[in-house]
Amino acid sequence: MTNFVFVLLPAILAGIVQGITGFGSAIVLMVFLPTILPIPQSAGVASLIMSVANIMLAWRYRHSVKFKRIIWPFLVYASVAFMALKLVDQIDVHLLKAMLGGLLVALSLYFLFVKSETKKHYPIYVAIIFMVVSGFFNGLFGIGGPLMALYFLSLAETKEEYLACIQTFFLMDQLYITSVRFYNGILGANDIPLILFGVVGGVIGTMIANRVTVHMNIKMIQTCVFVLIGVSGLFYLFQ
Repeated sequence: MTNFVFVLLPAILAGIVQGITGFGSAIVLMVFLPTILPIPQSAGVASLIMSVANIMLAWRYRHSVKFKRIIWPFLVYASVAFMALKLVDQIDVHLLKAMLGGLLVALSLYFLFVKSETKKHYPIYVAIIFMVVSGFFNGLFGIGGPLMALYFLSLAETKEEYLACIQTFFLMDQLYITSVRFYNGILGANDIPLILFGVVGGVIGTMIANRVTVHMNIKMIQTCVFVLIGVSGLFYLFQ
């Protein structure tokens, strides 16, 4: 019963959120998993729970993926995530999380209520900041999506292009960071049954999301992303 409440149902919701907005599954799962697992282990389990769902989404939108848009951001993001993993037991990140939460809430309100034109590429220094901050929090908590969603959304012309790039990016991240977590002993064979249980929920949620996104355009996706960024910020502020 515990697995059902804290893994399967959250995984279904995570799959729906990820399938519609392109990110957010880890935020949903990290509300529940730390109640039954240590935080570093929870982050690894959360990432792997969505692995099959990420493959499904990346395959669904594969014809719209722009690999040149993904490679260099991934290198920055993955390098910072690797360094953050080394700090997971040595750093008090409560203040950093609160600061990031405030930033995300401010960005959400800005894009929802102030900024009317969202088709603008970020300056290179802003994009790099997004990648560094996202990689840092991904390494610590498995939550690196909100700012990367803004980055890929700013470059996309269609919902297919946005979802293809961000899902392929996160699939690459899962393969890399999961290997590091297993190597460092954060994850082990004992976690596999729980992960498989959650994978079922993630796939169910993704299938539901696929039925929703066919009726959405890029503007609707943008609104969902901006709202979820605000929710993500509140999560960081009050966790």
